Amino acid sequence: MNPKIFDKLKTLAEAAKFDVSCASSGTSRGNKGKALGTAEGWGICHSFTEDGRCVSLLKVMLTNNCMYDCGYCINRRSNDIPRATFSVSELVELTIEFYRRNYIEGLFLSSGVVRNADYTMERLVRVAKDLRNIHRYNGYIHLKSIPGASRELITEAGLYADRLSCNIEMPSEESLKIIAPEKDYQSVYKPMHYIQQGFLQSKEDKQKYRHAPKFSPSGQSTQMIIGASADNDKKILNLANSMYQRPAMKRVYYSGYIHINKYDTRLPALSAPPLVRENRLYQADWLMRFYHFKVDEIVNDIHPNLELEIDPKLSWALRNPHVFPIDVNTADYEMILRIPGIGTKSAQLIVSSRRYGRLNSEHLRKMGVVMKRARYFITCNELASHFTVQEAKPEYLRRILTLPARKKEDDRQLKINFED
Repeated sequence: MNPKIFDKLKTLAEAAKFDVSCASSGTSRGNKGKALGTAEGWGICHSFTEDGRCVSLLKVMLTNNCMYDCGYCINRRSNDIPRATFSVSELVELTIEFYRRNYIEGLFLSSGVVRNADYTMERLVRVAKDLRNIHRYNGYIHLKSIPGASRELITEAGLYADRLSCNIEMPSEESLKIIAPEKDYQSVYKPMHYIQQGFLQSKEDKQKYRHAPKFSPSGQSTQMIIGASADNDKKILNLANSMYQRPAMKRVYYSGYIHINKYDTRLPALSAPPLVRENRLYQADWLMRFYHFKVDEIVNDIHPNLELEIDPKLSWALRNPHVFPIDVNTADYEMILRIPGIGTKSAQLIVSSRRYGRLNSEHLRKMGVVMKRARYFITCNELASHFTVQEAKPEYLRRILTLPARKKEDDRQLKINFED
């Protein structure tokens, strides 16, 4: 590889690592004719950083030069860091070379904003357009939409990219005004709205014309930074829930704030990213999307923040002992989903299996139910209704369910006790 390109890649891949909204999505597109590659169900190839963050193998920025001075961003214009910019042709060739060598399965492309939003967005679109039209690249492409970009460019981007995303950045407009005063919610929401309109228009066109082009077939995603502002989890989850009401929105990502710009007094001085809180938000997000929980069941005015010691589903169960115990042999699917220790797959198996007979705890264990947790919230055949969450008191259950697991010892392993 050209050393100059390599240096740029090193700088721009490093600059892109703080963006977590790059998971693969549901695009499935086979090889056709003389096109290069495919996009499978799990598009981008992933890697994991030391702190557990998921990154793609070619997750890169077009440039880390930026006209904005956002408090949370490593690429803000006031930072004295190495800067680099790929030309469109350099980035296209790099992607093709990496793809041919099987280094990557897709491209996640974001960028700092130079000159203005449209100038930057136009260059991002050209990368995707050249990949598709000149090199007949058929793999996965995720483009980051630039806040303030015009509708025409967003619409064009949607014709070449599998997924478009536009980061909300902060959970509230007030927080954005404090930490990134040069940006505003309107410039963020407009591109999101354009993506949504393009998605709906494409859906309508496909019903009329079989060969109508698809617009961003994997929809859009967004990202919020968690812990940089005083916004509580209730506000964050309500915002996420409103995002999911939009037709094209597929994922909301929660990125724990990393205290990079230590000189900026507007930001909290955190020694480490709030990864536990980030994880609890993802669990709550999962409950909303797949377990049919409403936001006010997970957090409310009395409990505006998620508990860090236990997961949100167990927290809800301990706050609502009157709902339990639930009889797994008679309860409907919705109620079974609410039992701690039972996931969606287990719940489906329970509902389908009980047509052939009454289930007992051994059946549940074989279905993948975590009985250590679920037993306090259910009744089934031989499992009596005593010592459930109602008899055992939520505080006691909280204590025993949060005890650290004891390490299992293997009796077959030879032990040698050395004298001191």
